[in-house]
Parts: sequence; C-alpha cells; structure tokens
Amino acid sequence: MKHFACRWLAVSSLFLGVLARAETRPQYGGTLRVTTHTALSTLDPADNRVPDSFARRSVTSLLFDTLVTWNTGHSQPGLAESWQSAKGNQRWEFRLRRGVKFHDGTALTSEIVAASLRFANPAWSIRPEDDSVIIDCDEQNPEMLAEVALSRNAIVKRDSEEKVSGTGPFHIVEWQPGKKLTLAAEEDCWRGRPFLDGLEIEMGRSFRDQATALEVGRADLVEIAPEQAHHFSHVSAPDEKLLREALGLSVERESIHSVLLQGAGQPTGSLLPTWISGFGFVFSSKAELQKARQLRDQVHTARTWAIGYDGSDPLARLLVERIALNAKDAGLSLVPTAVGASDLRLARIPLASSDPWIALEGVAAQAGLSKAKNNGTTIEELFAAEQAALASQRVVPLFHLPVFYAASASLRDWALRTDGTIELANAWLGAVK
Repeated sequence: MKHFACRWLAVSSLFLGVLARAETRPQYGGTLRVTTHTALSTLDPADNRVPDSFARRSVTSLLFDTLVTWNTGHSQPGLAESWQSAKGNQRWEFRLRRGVKFHDGTALTSEIVAASLRFANPAWSIRPEDDSVIIDCDEQNPEMLAEVALSRNAIVKRDSEEKVSGTGPFHIVEWQPGKKLTLAAEEDCWRGRPFLDGLEIEMGRSFRDQATALEVGRADLVEIAPEQAHHFSHVSAPDEKLLREALGLSVERESIHSVLLQGAGQPTGSLLPTWISGFGFVFSSKAELQKARQLRDQVHTARTWAIGYDGSDPLARLLVERIALNAKDAGLSLVPTAVGASDLRLARIPLASSDPWIALEGVAAQAGLSKAKNNGTTIEELFAAEQAALASQRVVPLFHLPVFYAASASLRDWALRTDGTIELANAWLGAVK
C-alpha cells in the first residue's frame, strides 16, 4: 500500500493519513532507501552554483542545523537556544546552545557559526561574542529569524571546499556527487539519536524510474510529481510587455488543470499561494481570449517566440505544447524547444520560505525582477509588493502544484515541512502487516 503526502501544503487530508499510520511504538534500526530527481553536485548549502530545490533542502536538514527553525509561520530554537533584537530589529543577538558538537568532534563555537554565516552572506556584518553571534543590519530587518532559518544559512564547519561537517542527525559515510549519498545516524546528536540507522539516497532518477523502484520494493521514499510551474519572460520592450500580457490572458489554466494535471494543485495568477499570503485568489487566473486578442492587435508585428522547457520532464513538454496552442488562438506564435536559447521559459521554482516576504523576494530574484523589500509589516504592503512584481509581466504565474512523495508502508512518522523539505529525524521503519 502506498501513502502520499503533499509536499507544499501545510495541512492536507493525505498528509494526515500518513501520520495516522504510526500505530505502534517507534523502533530503532533499518536503512531508509530514498530516490530523488535532483542530482546534487555539492552538499554545501551555501554553494550558490547549485540551484535551490526541495531535494537539496531535505539533504541539508539531515546533515546540518540552522540557528532557528521556521515552520507554519513560527520560529523555534535550533542551534540558538535564545535570541533578542535591538535598535528596532537592526541588531540581532543569537545565544548558542551549549554542548553541541560537529560530526568531526569539534565543539560548536560562536567563531565557527559567524564564519559559516559570513560565507553564506558576505554582505552581512557578523561577529562572535562569547557564546553568542551578533548580526548588525544596515536597516531594520524584522524578517531576520526567517532568514537565518533558510536552508542556505545552515551552520557548516568548512575544512575545504569538498569537506564539510554539520551537527544534524546524520553524518556522511559515502558521497558520490550527483549519484549517491550514504548517511549514518549520529549517535551523539544534540537532539538525540534518530531512529533510523542510516539512509541511502540515489540521485538523478526519473520520476518513472522512482515509481517503479517503489512498486518493486527497491525504494522506501520517492518523488512522484513536479514542484511548481511558473512561466518566465526575459524581454522588456513596451510592445513585448503587451504581448506577454496577452500571452498570460490566453492560457486556459482551468482546462490544463483538469486535463493535463488531472486536478492537482491550483490554477493561479499570483506569485504566492493563498496559504502563504492570504490574498492569492485576488489575482485572476481566468483566460480572457478577447482581451488577449485586443492587446495583440495593438502591436503591429509580433515575432515568433521560442518557449523553452526541461526536456527531461514530460509534464513540462505537455504544458508548453498546450500553452502554444492557447497562444495561437490569441494571434501569438510560440515554438516549444528543449535545447538552445529561448525567449520564454517554463520554470519550476520552490518557494524559499513559508514567510511571505522571504518567499516573494526569492521568486523576484529568480525571475530577474526588482528586489522586493522585505521590511513590510502589513498585508497591504505585501499585496502592493506582489502587485508591483506582477506589473512588469516578466513572470506569468500558471499553477501552484503540490508535490507528492510516495512512501512504502514500512516508513512511519515522517513529516513534510511547509517549506517542502522532508523531516526524517523521527522517522522509523516498521514491519508491514
């Protein structure tokens, strides 16, 4: 029997169904076999040469810890047992938890923590002070707790570019970049020893291969769906802006949602899903073909656009083909391409955080939009910031899609955080009845 949990939603009936299977007392032992579509080339969470992904965040959480954890919009102590702010949230002091050691036996110190955060954030002013780390900001930063909770700000002891050590529940046994990662339980983890003895993570597997591995018992936890689709555009001429707006209005999201996506996720006209912002439904996702044609008619000549997509993803190919057909009805010409340069690109991006300002800033950065200031405090300011980001028409939101994991019946007490990462610190393997 397979059990599924939505990787994005904070709460879903399927997710609760998984947790309800913890029928007996957790058992120690066993190696969890995991497969991922993403092939990681590095384990350093701050290496900006590697794109963000749910798989990368999940692996990071197994090996490393952050000063603060952030889930369902609330901060909780991590490697920092307490914190305080001063000067109107312009200075932040994090008091470190005592008695914590890295996997190589080195004690956690404020000097190592400061160096780790400085590596990930060269522009930050960070200094160690006794058992604390102090961060001075150029301006008020009420979102600092959400920022230090980001996966890329996990605390890492770096001995070299290849050799990193963390304080998480598992340590590295074998690492074959892009192929396989073998982990073992950290017996002296400050949070307590995990129930699992270890994990074997195979990377770069197609969704079809992963599903097969689960069916035949070669895997216990697999990815089985894409994350989230957004449609990006990278041209800026005034006529191009009108044409991009026409394109957005031509897409039959509801039809794609019911046919190609088989009802998964939600059609959207917003950058942030409603469960984060509270107002995503305000931005219309309804197709308006007549208005799209009117906008198209305002432009004398419209060249053919190449719309790029990931050739290894069959869903992406189907999406761009349907988008091209919708665009044709509005008088636009799109040619799907999986190779070479393109004018538009269908992209999947994970939200950086469940904090709305951090999430919006991350989307803006990946879309090449003006940086969204994250010092707002009201929902009106957040709405205005998203509205401004959408006004450029450089990004056309299409769908917020939940990503599903499939787990074998033996995997118990695993969880999914709202940022899409898998929580396996308390997971265990039980007998299948």
